[in-house]
Amino acid sequence: MEDAGKVPESGNLRGKIVSVAAGESHTLVLTGDGRVYSWGRGTFGRLGTGSEADELFPVPIKFDSAEKSDSKRVKFVGIAAGAYHSVALADDGTVWCWGYNSYGQLGFSDDNSLVPHLLELFLELGFPGSLTDESDTKNKTPLKVNSVKAGGMMSLAIDNLGGLWMWGNVPESSPDKGEFSLVSSFTPIPVWDFHGHTVVKVACGNEHVVALVSHGETHKGGDLICYSWGNNGHGQLGLGDTENRLRPEVVKTFNHESLWEVYEVACGAFHTALLTHKKRPSDTLESMCWTFGLGDNGQLGHGTTKGILLPEPVKDLPEHRFLVSVDCGLFHTSVVSSAGEVWSWGMEKGLGLCPDASFTGTDPGDAPSPLLYGSKFRDPVQVACGAAHTVLVADDGYKLWSWGRGRSGVLGNGKTVDCFAPSTVLWPPLTEDFKELESGTTSGEKKIENKDPEEVTEMEKKLSLATEEMKLLHSKLSTMERYASILHGSIFGKPFEEQDIPISLQNSGFFDIAKEWENMLESADRGKLVMLEKFYRNMLAGVKDKLMKRRIQEIIKECLPPPGTGN
Repeated sequence: MEDAGKVPESGNLRGKIVSVAAGESHTLVLTGDGRVYSWGRGTFGRLGTGSEADELFPVPIKFDSAEKSDSKRVKFVGIAAGAYHSVALADDGTVWCWGYNSYGQLGFSDDNSLVPHLLELFLELGFPGSLTDESDTKNKTPLKVNSVKAGGMMSLAIDNLGGLWMWGNVPESSPDKGEFSLVSSFTPIPVWDFHGHTVVKVACGNEHVVALVSHGETHKGGDLICYSWGNNGHGQLGLGDTENRLRPEVVKTFNHESLWEVYEVACGAFHTALLTHKKRPSDTLESMCWTFGLGDNGQLGHGTTKGILLPEPVKDLPEHRFLVSVDCGLFHTSVVSSAGEVWSWGMEKGLGLCPDASFTGTDPGDAPSPLLYGSKFRDPVQVACGAAHTVLVADDGYKLWSWGRGRSGVLGNGKTVDCFAPSTVLWPPLTEDFKELESGTTSGEKKIENKDPEEVTEMEKKLSLATEEMKLLHSKLSTMERYASILHGSIFGKPFEEQDIPISLQNSGFFDIAKEWENMLESADRGKLVMLEKFYRNMLAGVKDKLMKRRIQEIIKECLPPPGTGN
């Protein structure tokens, strides 16, 4: 369902989402003012809240600098989510990690962390492009991380010189060992293979890595080459075989001579998805999605459940669409166009992302080809896929949608049930809004001081009750939206959208059902009238049948003697 309203561009950056990341059963979002929020399953401390409790709504993550003033607090510019851990990048280049740490994916040798932990080793290490001559190091640019990524049990970072770092459960990089293996690295290690080149983007699955690297020393546009390495048991490296790779190797389909350049990359557990455009200018919009690897659940989108060893385009996606975002869950894939169209394929019909109109059962089955959700999402920003849920940022960052499996509150809508149609995430978080009101800091106002403790306690109680009431209302609204969509779909054969709301109801709040019914019949075409006639004929027949059965039961009761009369 398309949103009814859009926040203007001048809206508060605190409420604008600029990035989203999804783990196995948790989600992270980054706001325009540099704050990080999380929700979903709390096991292993992946939410960074200080406990392992689940969160059904987005909650803010507090970092070490939370006690500082707002002007001095750490501001974040990047987020990433592995299966059970999370990573955040601050604007000063520092990296923070929390959650599961059995393989060292947090960057230190210790237990799991329930709160964000500063990865200090980046401050001490050199970088892959540095020289061994100490006299030259003083002229080199200080190391600073520019982007972070995570997947499975590993974490990755790209520094300001284009160097790639990895830690956690990573492919063994030593050339001395002939067999492929994964090792637990509790400190970031550089990938030296790209020395003299610039790593621009990277993604990783359970045990494989795909990187976009410049052909020359610096990225000039149109010169990116796709590399892959790691586990290749299902062809997820796109190299034409199933042999594992210890070192990065060029994916020939997207080498320097290819007509296509990759601009987005995503990895599922054992499959890979890429977005490309033509290197040479063209009069037509040519944006394509390519997939390869494991296809057992239809996650490749090629119409079958067979895996493939080389990249192939997803042919069922329409031509002349510019795809702005792609992501992979464990066994599903989703893409979004600049026009707000969402396609999904793979396990359980893309986990309910784009259910067909006739689906009413509890087991939707897998979707080997892309399924388009019925309505468009205004101004899409990014899509993120978890193990079995998907999150979409739309309305230029001011609205969140989620769908899929809802256990542990992973959908952020206050429920723990599965949702096979997009539902709105509670955003912005009500608790944050109320905290601003309580402290008096909204719109630049100074904090209210010298409050009576009893008055503050009473205010906290009122705010808490108001928060719970708003959550309940939001839950009811989500239920009503879903009910209206199902009912509308049953009658008209298409999802309920904003334009379907009668004009009289939009303008005045008063709904004259008899008049609206007459107007609808007057404006309906023949096909819609035939559909309505069929629907109401079947419904009327069902009512008559039920009335007849009830009347027969009443006649039988009237004719039978009362119990205990002996007759």
